[in-house]
Amino acid sequence: MRVLLLGSGAREHALAWKLSQSPSLTKLWAAPGNVGIAALCECVAVDPCAPDEVVACAKRLAIDLVVVGPEAPLMEGTADALRAAGIDTFGPGRAGARIEGSKAFAKEVMAAAGVPTARAEIFTDVAAAAARARAWGAVVVKADGLAAGKGVVVADSGADAEAAVRSLAELPAGKTILLEERLSGPEVSLIALCDGERYRLLPLAQDHKRLLDGDLGPNTGGMGAFAPCSLLEGQDLARAAAATIAPVLSELARRGAPFRGALYAGLMLTAGGPMVLEYNARLGDPETQPLMMVVDEDLLPVLRACARGRLPSVDPLRTRGAAVGVVLASRGYPQAPSTGDAIAGLNAAASADLQVFHAGTKRVGAEIVTAGGRVLTVCARAATVAAARSAAYAAAAPIAFAGRHYRKDVAAHA
Repeated sequence: MRVLLLGSGAREHALAWKLSQSPSLTKLWAAPGNVGIAALCECVAVDPCAPDEVVACAKRLAIDLVVVGPEAPLMEGTADALRAAGIDTFGPGRAGARIEGSKAFAKEVMAAAGVPTARAEIFTDVAAAAARARAWGAVVVKADGLAAGKGVVVADSGADAEAAVRSLAELPAGKTILLEERLSGPEVSLIALCDGERYRLLPLAQDHKRLLDGDLGPNTGGMGAFAPCSLLEGQDLARAAAATIAPVLSELARRGAPFRGALYAGLMLTAGGPMVLEYNARLGDPETQPLMMVVDEDLLPVLRACARGRLPSVDPLRTRGAAVGVVLASRGYPQAPSTGDAIAGLNAAASADLQVFHAGTKRVGAEIVTAGGRVLTVCARAATVAAARSAAYAAAAPIAFAGRHYRKDVAAHA
């Protein structure tokens, strides 16, 4: 099978690593890829958010399957254009991707589908949103559109909530603002590979969104993750999926937007049961990095079956062991990340149980330097979460660049 992978982050590096092991793979390309991905396959200079360019590239390379990694190309209609050209694509069309692209739309879908979620109020007027936020006090403030993981503020007071409204309203994603009641409980990531009607579950994962140890500091795109997470297992996990994945697939299909891709439900496990905080229309980052290390079956046929609407099985994916991923970030992240800093210590031997997935890196001459906020995800697999955690931190220790920082408590509570 000839496969084109779209994206350039650590999630896509992890996908490339997993797909490259498939006996079904003839050749793998990535657009645009990154330094790490280039060691696994051929990278092509194509913008994933330019649908016509992607279609032309896929035709030129005689691609059998396109796998879309990030959310932005989905919202630009890249998957729609590929399907219109008769090319199998793992990733929903623009209509389905709105489940992530618009939090207001997601709330509408959840209400129609009967999905358990927090009460929310939606505003298009900044002054009205700010006044309501100040009155509400402790509330979650969300920008409606895509904001690279930085469009949510958990406010502790009315003043903080009002300031969050005014700050998020300055973003392109903040033309509509949601105020949402705060829920209490641990957060987990439930991700299903979907064919429009049926789905197969990846193991439950848990990420660490806050910048600092102890879940302090600002929200980020994610500072680390581990899988599997034992907070929902077996029948409890199946029931959570039946309440949060299945009805959304049915509702989107009813609306003429069958969802063929990865549907990610961000759940909070409250005293009253799992509640949906958000949906994403793609695999999570950093969750994908450890997830790819624990999945113990050929992923490529599963993704193609999803793209074709023909999943032959609805059993959860087989797994082996546990994995932990630790994100190494550049100085200034998430507000103003530094770039161009040389990275040392990347020569550690990789194995099936230890991988360093690239995100914000680039090659300059003989050096690899930082090129973004989240630079690398160091992942290790072992028999237990504790053993994987120890191995991941041991592998991260010798990797150095100016201002490098990372959380020291990823998976500690597990």
